[in-house]
Amino acid sequence: MSTPHTEDVYEQKLDEVMQTLRACQENKSLNSCLDCDECIGCEIRAKYVRTVYESMSKGETGGFDF
Repeated sequence: MSTPHTEDVYEQKLDEVMQTLRACQENKSLNSCLDCDECIGCEIRAKYVRTVYESMSKGETGGFDF
């Protein structure tokens, strides 16, 4: 079961990864990763997707806490 501290850790990680993703988009003058030629196989995007999943599931397998 998640605790408030655990949720803070996941939210902090998500914020950090989101900043990296946005910086990449800004450097390439893009509004979306989908407009990037490197979208498929991109480590930054893959890490972002994993971190979003972890944030939604709070590190547990199964459903999400919306």
